[in-house]
Amino acid sequence: MHLLDIDQLRTFVAIADSGSFTRAADVVHKTQSAVSMQMKRLEERVGRAVFERDGRASKLTEDGERLLDYARRIVRLNTECVASFNEADLTGRVRLGLPDDYADCYLPEILARFSRSNPRAEVTVMCEPTPHLLDRIQNGDLDLAIITHMDRRGPSEIVRVEQLLWVTSARHAVHEETPVPLALGRPTCDWRQSATDALQGIGRPFRVLFVSWHSTAVGAAVNAGLAVSVLPESAIRSGMRILGPSDGFPALPSCKIGLVRNHREENSLADALATQIKQSLDNLGGGRIAPALAQAAE
Repeated sequence: MHLLDIDQLRTFVAIADSGSFTRAADVVHKTQSAVSMQMKRLEERVGRAVFERDGRASKLTEDGERLLDYARRIVRLNTECVASFNEADLTGRVRLGLPDDYADCYLPEILARFSRSNPRAEVTVMCEPTPHLLDRIQNGDLDLAIITHMDRRGPSEIVRVEQLLWVTSARHAVHEETPVPLALGRPTCDWRQSATDALQGIGRPFRVLFVSWHSTAVGAAVNAGLAVSVLPESAIRSGMRILGPSDGFPALPSCKIGLVRNHREENSLADALATQIKQSLDNLGGGRIAPALAQAAE
């Protein structure tokens, strides 16, 4: 039995996330030749090819996909173990960004867990839409960002998958109107595109009545009985009712929640916070959201 090397697995994950050996080399701070040598040795250890060339990109083989799941868990567990012995000494500031759709549900637990482990650390939180957060990561204005993942925006570490849902007020019947009024994000919002595509697909008339980047404004329009909207399951609030095909609203795609890092600046606090985020948002611990959904659907 050959033991797997943590450093090789970390590089392997970086290649899978970035899509190329060259970009991964920058992430793990190694030369491209060193990265290639690591992957050659990793393949020798597992006895299988884990990459195949797809143009200039590096595509995982079927065995590589299988290894990736294990590699993520091994690297994460290693990081958690090391962090558990080092967190008490961490000081300084870490900058986190996330859309306000996720802030209400996720931020309290993330900050509570992180502050207990790192009482001398300062966390600066910025709530903005995903495109703005990605720009800030690119410009070095943030250390970490929780985003809505879309393949066209580039790689991110998927930390949670949720169902996108139609919602209306539990006290009103605005969803029965024709055309149905909608409260959505701006035209570049992926959830807005999913909603309008779904309604157009079944030929149901609609009109976009309220537009906002902020979930608070959208939620206010829904609860006031003025419009229907789409939200991920974690953002469902008391007073909202979930709509489905029996109400005339087709199924929507799932919503992938990703974590992106500023890899240009080494930050031990960011490493520790990233660990806490992944522990908090991991779908394996997602049962806590179910009671809120049940209450919202009543």
